[in-house]
Amino acid sequence: MTRPTLVAGVDSSTQSTKVLVVDAATGVVVREGRAAHPDGTEVDPEHWWAAFSSATAGGLLDDVAAISVSAQQHGMVALDDDGAVVRPALLWNDTRSADAAAALVEECGGPAAWADEVGTVPLAAITVSKLRWFAEHESDAAARTAQVVLPHDWVTARILGHDRMRPGEVTTDRGDASGTGYWSPESGSYREDLLVRAFGRAVAVPRVLGPTEAAGETPFGMLVAAGTGDNMGAALGLGLRPGDVVVSLGTSGTVFSVHDRATHDPSGFVAGFADASGAFLPLVCTLNAARVLGATADLLGTDLAGLSDLALAAAPGAGGLTLLPYLDGERTPDLPDSTGTLGGLTRDSMTPANLARASVEGMLCGLAEGLDALVRQGVSAERVVLIGGAARSPAVQAVAPEVFGVPVVVPPAAEYVALGAARQAAEALAAAGGPAPGEWSQGGAEVVEPHGGAAGARVRAAHADLRTRMHP
Repeated sequence: MTRPTLVAGVDSSTQSTKVLVVDAATGVVVREGRAAHPDGTEVDPEHWWAAFSSATAGGLLDDVAAISVSAQQHGMVALDDDGAVVRPALLWNDTRSADAAAALVEECGGPAAWADEVGTVPLAAITVSKLRWFAEHESDAAARTAQVVLPHDWVTARILGHDRMRPGEVTTDRGDASGTGYWSPESGSYREDLLVRAFGRAVAVPRVLGPTEAAGETPFGMLVAAGTGDNMGAALGLGLRPGDVVVSLGTSGTVFSVHDRATHDPSGFVAGFADASGAFLPLVCTLNAARVLGATADLLGTDLAGLSDLALAAAPGAGGLTLLPYLDGERTPDLPDSTGTLGGLTRDSMTPANLARASVEGMLCGLAEGLDALVRQGVSAERVVLIGGAARSPAVQAVAPEVFGVPVVVPPAAEYVALGAARQAAEALAAAGGPAPGEWSQGGAEVVEPHGGAAGARVRAAHADLRTRMHP
C-alpha cells in the first residue's frame, strides 16, 4: 500500500499553538498536537517556539513532507542587526498604540487617504501604529531595531533553523503583509514612506512570497511554505465559495470574505486585506466576541452550556435588555477606551435569562454591523459561515440567523486556521513537484434558516440606538 503524503499546518494564535498533520490527498487529520501560550498583550516570541516544540514533541512531524504556519496578525516583532528580539512582541490586542494610530491617520491625510493607499485605516491593532508607539515610548530599544517581522514570519524562520534572523533571511506572504499598514494589497508592494513616517527611519522588512512559493527547507528536508495570517488561513481551510461570509467567534470576532478586488473603506470599518490565494480578504474585526459570553456566564454563576439554556429561555429582544459588549474596549468601531453598557433595565427585564440572551444578541449585533460594512464594499452575502468556539452554542446558532438575516452554515468543529495552513503546505509541495492535493471536504455542515420575522431587526435597532446614545 502506498503511504500517504503528509503535510502539517500550524495555528500560532493568541492563546496557543495547534499543529495538524494531514493527508494531502484527502484532507483527513491523522494526528495533532497543541500547547498553550502565556496570556497578555505582549509576549517573548520564544514562548511561541517553546509551544511549537511542545506541540510537535514525540515525533508528530515524522514523515511530514511540507509545513506551513498561520498566526495571529499584526504583532510587532522587533529584531536587531544580529536577528535577536529587541523587546517582547506587541500583539494585536495591545491598545497602547491607539493615540499613535490617531496621529498617523491625521498626519497622512485622514482615513480616506489611508484607505486609498493601503486599504486599511490604522487602528491600535495595526503594526504601523505599534511602530509609532514603540519609537515614541521606547526610544533606546527602537534605536537598536534593524528589522520588523510578524509572528508567522518569526515562527517560520525558526522552523527553517534560523535562531538569529538577519535582514534578508525572513519571508512573509501577501495576506499577513497586508495587515501591517505599510504594504498595499492593490499594488502588491511595501510603502516604505509610511513605515518611515511611523518609525522615523527605514528598517528591513520580510520578502513577500507568492501563494504557492516556499520559504525554504528545514535541515531535514521538510518543505516550509510561505505561511500567512490566521484569518487568511481560515479562509483556505474553509474552502469559501462566492457569497460566503465567515463570522468567526473566538477571542476576537471577525467577519470576512474572499473578494475579487481590493477594497478601500474610508470609514475604517473594513480592513482591505489580501488573502493567501492571490485574491483579497476584506475583513472587520471586533475585540469582543466569545469572551462576552464567558464573562456573562461567570456573572450568572453558570457555564457556557448553562448560559445557552438561559438565553434560549428568554424571548427575542431579552425583555428590552440590551448589552453593548465593549468589555475590552473596542476595535470596530474604534473605541479602545470604551466600556460595556447595559441598557433597558427594569424590574421585569432584570432576569438571568434576559441577561444571558442580551449577551448573545449584543455580541452578534456587533458582528452584524461588520457584515453590513462588507456589503457596502460590494461583498455578496448570501450566507454566513459560523466558526469559532462560540459557534457551538445552541443559543448562538438560534439567534445568529435572525440577527444576520441570512442562512447560517455551521460547519463541523475543526481547527480551520491550521487546516488552511496545511492546505497551503500541500499546494506549495505540489508547486515544487510533489503530488497535487485532492479535494478536501469536512462535510456534515448544519444550515439554520432565519424565520423571516421582525425580531432580529428590532434587536439590531435597539443595539444601534444604544451605541449611538453612548458613543455619538
